[in-house]
Order: sequence, then C-alpha cells, then structure tokens
Amino acid sequence: MLPTPENIAKRKFITDKIKEMLVRNIDSVRYLPEDLHDDVALVGSGLGLDSLDILEVAMFVEGQFGVKLSESNLAALRSINTLADFIEKEQKENK
Repeated sequence: MLPTPENIAKRKFITDKIKEMLVRNIDSVRYLPEDLHDDVALVGSGLGLDSLDILEVAMFVEGQFGVKLSESNLAALRSINTLADFIEKEQKENK
C-alpha cells in the first residue's frame, strides 16, 4: 500500500518537530534542523544524547504528540525515524 499525500505530510511534520526540538532544547546538538538526517542515531555515536537529554525528548514527545515513552519502548529512541514510527503507531492505536 502506497503512502497517501496526507500520510507523507504527517510524517514530515513529526520528523520536523523532532528535529526542531533537538536543536532548540538539547545543548549538545549543534546542528540546524535541516542538517539532521532522519536515520541519525540519537544515542551513542550519533547525536550522543545522555539520560537527561532522553528525558527531555520523552517529555517533548508526550507534550507535543500525546504519546508516552516508557522503559519498555526505549528502542524507539534509536533514531529520528524510529521515534517517528513509534509516534505514528501509538497515535493510530490510541484513536
């Protein structure tokens, strides 16, 4: 099944919001939002987010998208794409 223009626009909105938040709120992220690749690793050798940064991301995701990150779904923080996938899946399931 091919993505619809609405789904593509929603996905772009989500990834753009994540990138904007990372650049604005995480001091160690010294890039412009448009310079962040959707598959960049959020922890480890990618952006190198620490536990406080992860908490900031989790609070943002819950406040912006109404989706709660917990210890059981921390794998969603692998990259911007995996986080966007998680947000879309959770929003769809919680409708």
